[in-house]
Amino acid sequence: MKILIAIDSFKGSCSAINAANSIEKGIKSVMQCATIVKMPVADGGEGTVSAMLMGRGGKAYQCEVTGPLGDRVMAEYAILENDTAIIEMAAASGLTLVPCEKRNPLFTTTFGTGELILEAAKKGCKRIILGIGGSATNDGGIGAAMALGIAFKDADGNNVGFGGKELQNIAEIDVSGLNPLLKNIEISIACDVTNPLYGETGAAYVFAAQKGADEQTIKLLDDGLRHYAEVIKRCTGFDCSQFTGGGAAGGLAIPLAAFCGAKIYSGIDFILNTLDIDSQLKDTDLVITGEGKLDFQTVYGKVPFGVAAHAKKFNVPVIAIVGAIGKDYSLVYNYGIDSVFNIQNAPMSLEDAMNNAEILLEDCAVRVARLIKIYKE
Repeated sequence: MKILIAIDSFKGSCSAINAANSIEKGIKSVMQCATIVKMPVADGGEGTVSAMLMGRGGKAYQCEVTGPLGDRVMAEYAILENDTAIIEMAAASGLTLVPCEKRNPLFTTTFGTGELILEAAKKGCKRIILGIGGSATNDGGIGAAMALGIAFKDADGNNVGFGGKELQNIAEIDVSGLNPLLKNIEISIACDVTNPLYGETGAAYVFAAQKGADEQTIKLLDDGLRHYAEVIKRCTGFDCSQFTGGGAAGGLAIPLAAFCGAKIYSGIDFILNTLDIDSQLKDTDLVITGEGKLDFQTVYGKVPFGVAAHAKKFNVPVIAIVGAIGKDYSLVYNYGIDSVFNIQNAPMSLEDAMNNAEILLEDCAVRVARLIKIYKE
């Protein structure tokens, strides 16, 4: 029996390759003769650089940049052999860089992501692929745009500050300072969701709560994003409301598309096509996928959704092994996932689950394998 393990990282807990190794160990303890193929996957968020390096080869680099709270952090990115830079914004502006008690998207910034883009440009890269999942931010990408030389002015002509709280203060946008290194660089954005910039399914209402926003803050952020979109349209003619995926990473793609000509693509499809998952699926009997938390957001383009879509082209059954099951998770059954298993094997805190993710993944894989073995014997 050939089993393909195509799994995402469990954010803040377990890398994709460690998750795949744990699942392999659990399966092999029950089904010694099974053929296991491991394919660590990402959707544009945490783990994108690692997945691309494994799939395409290249070299990893580190750069000190501005973190989401304004402090200095070390961020990794990669350059492939064809002068293409792979950047994941989570490395510079990610949620895992912010302690739970300090999470507040009114103040977090994407400035460091802009600094990473500039660093790649300075190294002579002609194309930048930017994964924008796993953000701690809801600033409409103004921080990243500032790092690239774009100025956002208030009604008095002063530069606005960092964070989502500043969106409502923007009156004018000055792009004359855009760094010239970006003029001949192609920017491709790998996005893990299709949500619009604002509204009920937008950046604030769907994602801001997990970044530390309460109900009042969410409304304030959404109002700010609406205002921001109006200013962009007035200044450039770019209509943010028509930009699919504009709500990802708190709106990071918006200024890159409006001012740098960036194009947005499905992150998971980009990664899976690069890794050539279809060539593996042709003779696969079972796919095991998963992520840290599976819920209604999964069907907006997360790793399990993308993996299942490819698997179903070959009529391969799909099992998801996940760290937690959330609201409306059963929607995934309509998109090619046949069953879902939670790694938690007893009542436990989130902290305990995250600290013991690899052990729990192995144990869950044992349970899955024993169930499979019933029908294979």
